[in-house]
Order: sequence, then C-alpha cells, then structure tokens
Amino acid sequence: MPRRGPSFEKAKDFKGSIRRVFHYMSNYKLSLIFVFLFSILSAVFAIIGPKILGQATTEIFNGLVGKVMGTSAGIDFSKIAGILLTLLGLYLLSMLFSYIQGFLMVGVSQKLTFKLRCQISDKFHRLPLRYYETKTTGEILSRVTNDVDVMSQTLDQTISQLLTQLTTMIGVFVMMLSINVFMTIAVLVIIPISLFLISFIVSKSQRYFADQQKYLGKINGQIEENYAGAEIVKIFNQKDTVIEEFNKTNQKLYQSAWKSQFLSGLMHPMMMFVGNIGYVLVSILGGYMVIQEKIAVGDILSFTQYVRNFTNPIAQIAQSMNMIQQLAAASERVFQFLDAKEEVKDTKNPKNVDSIEGNISFDHVQFGYQSNKTVIHDFSANIKKGQKIAIVGPTGAGKTTMVKLLMRFYDVDRGSIRIDNIDIKDFKRDDLRNLFGMVLQDTWLYSDTIRENIRYGNLNATNEQVEDVAIMAKIDHFIRTLPQGYDMVVNEASDNISEGQKQLLTIARVILKDPKILILDEATSSVDTRMEILIQKAMDKLMEGRTSFIIAHRLSTIRNADLILVMKDGDIVEQGNHEQLLSKNGFYATLYNSQFEEVES
Repeated sequence: MPRRGPSFEKAKDFKGSIRRVFHYMSNYKLSLIFVFLFSILSAVFAIIGPKILGQATTEIFNGLVGKVMGTSAGIDFSKIAGILLTLLGLYLLSMLFSYIQGFLMVGVSQKLTFKLRCQISDKFHRLPLRYYETKTTGEILSRVTNDVDVMSQTLDQTISQLLTQLTTMIGVFVMMLSINVFMTIAVLVIIPISLFLISFIVSKSQRYFADQQKYLGKINGQIEENYAGAEIVKIFNQKDTVIEEFNKTNQKLYQSAWKSQFLSGLMHPMMMFVGNIGYVLVSILGGYMVIQEKIAVGDILSFTQYVRNFTNPIAQIAQSMNMIQQLAAASERVFQFLDAKEEVKDTKNPKNVDSIEGNISFDHVQFGYQSNKTVIHDFSANIKKGQKIAIVGPTGAGKTTMVKLLMRFYDVDRGSIRIDNIDIKDFKRDDLRNLFGMVLQDTWLYSDTIRENIRYGNLNATNEQVEDVAIMAKIDHFIRTLPQGYDMVVNEASDNISEGQKQLLTIARVILKDPKILILDEATSSVDTRMEILIQKAMDKLMEGRTSFIIAHRLSTIRNADLILVMKDGDIVEQGNHEQLLSKNGFYATLYNSQFEEVES
C-alpha cells in the first residue's frame, strides 16, 4: 500500500475549489464516463474471481473426500481446468479494463493541466505590474509549476482509484453476503477498528508532516541564499556560521521527517493486523459452519480473499481523501492566480499610433501605489518631440514611477499624460508600449545566440540588420572576437560577457526596434568609466531624432540634456538645462556639487 504523502496546507474553500475542478473536468464528460464504466468493470471482474476460485477449491475438496470415501472417481480435472480458464479470462479482462481506464484518466488529467497552463500563460500578460511587485518570484512560479503538477498527479491517481475502491468495497460486500450473512456481520466488526486506527495515525502524523514541509522550505531557502551569496559568505568568513545554521535546520527536518514517515509507515502493518483479525474470525466461524455443513470449504477460501479485498480499500480511500485535500489546496492557489485582478481593459475605439511624433505632456499628475500614500503629488511638464529629457532626484523621488505611468504599467489617480495631445488611455496598451524602447540598469539576456538576443527587438530583422545595429552600438568588434561570433549562445549567467557588454547588446536590441520614444533608466550605473563612455556614445547614437527620457544618478552624464526635471518627494521642484539650473544655485546645484565633491575626495 502506498504511503501517505506530505501534508499540504488545507484549502480555505474546499467545496468551492473541488467544485471548480470538476467544472473544468466537465469538458471531458465522455472520457470520464468511460473511466467510470471501465473502473467498475475492472473491479467487478476482479471481485468475481475469488468466488470462482472457491468453486475450484470446493471441487478439489469434494473430489478428494469422495475418493477417500469411495463415493466418486476422484477429482474432475477437466472441470477444474474450465473453472481456472474462466478465472484467467476474468482477470485478463479486469487488467484490460484497468489499463483502459488508466489511459483515459491520464489523458483527462493531462488535457486539464495543458488547458490550465495555457490559461496561466495568457493570464501572465493580462496582470498589472502591481501584482508582480507584491508577490515573490518563487510564490508565482510555485503556483504555475508545483501546484499545477500536484493537480495533474492527484487527478490522475485519485479519481480512478476512488471509483475502483468504492466499487470494490460495495461489490465485495455483496459477494460476502451472497456467501454467508453471519460471517459478513462478523467482518463488519473490524471496520470501526480500521477507521479508529487510520484516524489515530493521521492525527499523530499530521503535525510532523506539516513540520517536515516547513523545515524543508527553510532548508531550501538556506541553500538558495548560500548559493547566491557564496562570495559574500567567503568574504566575511562566515562559513562556520552558515554550516551551523544549516545543520540545525537539517536536524529539525530529520526529526520531523522520520517521525512522519514512521507513523505513516505504520498504516500498512496495522491494516494487515486488522485484516488478520478478520481472517481469524472467518476461520473460526467458517470452520464451525463447515462442520455443520452450512457452507462449502471453497467458500471459506473465497471469503478470506474477500476479507482482504474489503479492508484494503478502507486505507486506500483514506489515502485518496488526503490526496483530495492536496488537490483542493493546490487548485485553490492556481485559481487565485487566475482570478487575480487584471489590467483595466483597453478602450473600445483606440487611437492609431502610426502618425505619433513624440510630443509628451504631463498635466497635474497625481499617483500613489497605495490609496493612502501618494508618491507623485502634482507633476506637470511639456516635452517636445526629439528632446532629451533628464529626470533626476534623490532615491524615492518618483523618477522611475513616472516612466511606469508613461507606459501605463500603472494608471494615474488624477491628471493625465498625453502623447501628441492624445490621452495615453485612448491607445491600446500594446500599441502604446510599441512606441517605447527601454534600456534598463539590469540587463536581460535569454538563453539563445547573440544574434537572436539582438533580434528580440525586431523578430523580422535580417542578419545584416542585426549586424548593422551591433556596429552602431559599438559591440560588433567584441562579438566577432568570440569563438562562435554572432552564433554564440549566451544567457544571464554567461561569465565571458561583462555587464557593460551585455548593456551594449541591449542597446543594439533597442536600436533594432527603432522606437519613437526612448527611456534610459540608470543605464550606465553599474559599469566602469571606460565602458560608460562607450555606452554613452552608443546611447547618443540611439537618441538621435527621438524623444528621450534619461533617469540618472550620475549628473555628469546628463549635462547635454535639453531639459532637466528635478524631482523631490514626488514633485518637480526645478526644471531647465544644466547651466540654468546651476545658475539658480538651488536643489539641483546642491545635488551636482555634492557628487562633484565626492569625486574630488
């Protein structure tokens, strides 16, 4: 008998979650009907087997007794052969039907998980940025992978198993009644004992399974942290501390794991013990009835087989109910993701973006990530097409927030943002975001060739266009020095490409997209001075003729901006070009001079 698996957190809405799972499964009604039918047929043919086997035993017993007593010629082997062939045919049919129902159930569970994964993938792109900023990556991935896998495995194992075990219990009970009512009543005495033992073990092991999951999560977290921060651990010489903390958690995991597994492992021997009690009762009562000639010897053999077939499903059903709890918990988490609030739908009559030039205005914009905490209080600015706009200010001033509002990752609470005098809410989001190209502080390369990473900016670009933009981004020479050149496979973990070179690849990607509006968010903050100059030249080429927003902490990089917006506490406190702002000797001048003094010191 399979052991009970790890305990999952119980679903808050068990009935609602299970009802919704079955609603999804209703799309496969025909397959489920056949699963139900073949499960019953498989169980029925298996149930009939012991009864027929008892007939063969009775025939052998009667033949031997008759031979001894001289009342018959002995055992009729031809009749026994016919009985055994019938028995073989029944068991083969049972196996065939079991295989068919298993095949159909796997198909249903895999189709269901395929549909769920498609819905989850679509949902990813309809969720607002706010959702991802309030959830950890691990939590989201767990719902998409682990929880969907749990649903698949549980559906595959539980539905057909429950049908089979319930059919087996009912069928075996009927067969036992058909053999002898008094022995059946005697066997029913063991059911309360079985239920008591199962509930006792589950209640004792539940806490240890919960602890096992908790400490397993902790130990995985420690491993992940220590792996990611291996360099820091070595720098601060904290190896012994890390090992000690890991050993403590590992010891707690060991204690909870062996207790939970030991207790769940008791389930099978205890059920065997209960079954043996049934065998004893059947043997005593059956022997007495044989002496009284009220029952055949073969029926005793059949009945003992039925006793085993009657007690095993009880434990199996208990196991299935635990798995259904897992199904409810996992499905609830998946449905919570699918039900998460989506972005506000696009306008029904969107404006066309083909003729957009790039004039942008912020009109008394007010915004807060939370209703009771305003981040942008009263932001107003007018930007003409082709201008280079720098947004500067201390950390938390709202610089990056303005970019998120501009691309409609969030909607403003008050005021408006307009492009060419059209409110950005009047565009489709996809069309609006196609107007922009972004170069961020954190580069992103996916696992593919350098050529395809650049082509991500325009999937229809030719190889020649990819190489042309690489030349413009000052990265072509470096690419050609690599072993496979443009066909070299890279990813985020590639250690033969520096952060600055990755940044140049992302700039080439944006050049290939050819956006009308450009956003540079701290694009040079993590590179050395030499690479910064190279990246700056590439960005200057990229910004030619485009409305460009530059977010920077290094004020020396934005001295040639057409307009500098100085933000503080969510408001524009100063605006003008570099010389104008310095001459005012205000907040910008203070920021600039403080950085200059830091460099000098």
